[in-house]
Amino acid sequence: MSNYKVKLHQIKALAFDVDGVLTDGSILSTPNGDLLRTFDSKDRMGIRMWVLKNHPVGIFTGGTSQSIARFFQGIMPEEHVYLGVRDKLPHFLEFCNKLGITPEEVAYVGDDLPDIPVLERCGLAVCPCDAVTEVKAVCDYVSLYPGGHGCARDLIEQTLKVKGEWALDLQAYAAVIPNPVDDFIR
Repeated sequence: MSNYKVKLHQIKALAFDVDGVLTDGSILSTPNGDLLRTFDSKDRMGIRMWVLKNHPVGIFTGGTSQSIARFFQGIMPEEHVYLGVRDKLPHFLEFCNKLGITPEEVAYVGDDLPDIPVLERCGLAVCPCDAVTEVKAVCDYVSLYPGGHGCARDLIEQTLKVKGEWALDLQAYAAVIPNPVDDFIR
C-alpha cells in the first residue's frame, strides 16, 4: 500500500461500484420481483458536494435496476451511470476518454473481484473495510468505513479537503434538480 494521501492531489474524477460500496450489499426482493437496495444519505450528500465542485463521478455496476439510475438522477449526468456491466474496465476507460482525463486521474472504489481490473488501472484504488481480501491487496487505501455506511463519503471528504474545496455552497446546493430521493434525505 502506497501513501494514498499524495495521490489525492491528482484526482479529477471519482468512480464507484454500487453493491458493497454505495450499499452494504444487501438486496431485498419484493413479491413482484423488484430488487431493493439501501444507500447511505451521507455518501449521497458527499457525491452531491463533489459534483457541485464541478468534478465528475462515474457509477459502474453489474446491477440493472433502474432504481440505481434514479438514485443518482439530478446530481450527475445520466451517461455516467453504467448499469449491467460485468467487465467494468472497458466502460471505465470509456468514461475517462469522454472526460478527456487519464485513468491515473480517477479514484475508483470497489469491493469485490469484478472491480480488480479497474482498481489496478486507476490512479487511486480504494475499498471499504469489508471488501474481499483480494481487493484489499490491490488497494492504495482501505477506508475505515464499510460499504453503504460512509466509505464513499470518507474518500470524497478527504479529496475535497486536500483540494481546499470542503465547503458547502448553499446556493448551488439549493439549485440542484429535485429527485424523489431528496424527499427522504437532507
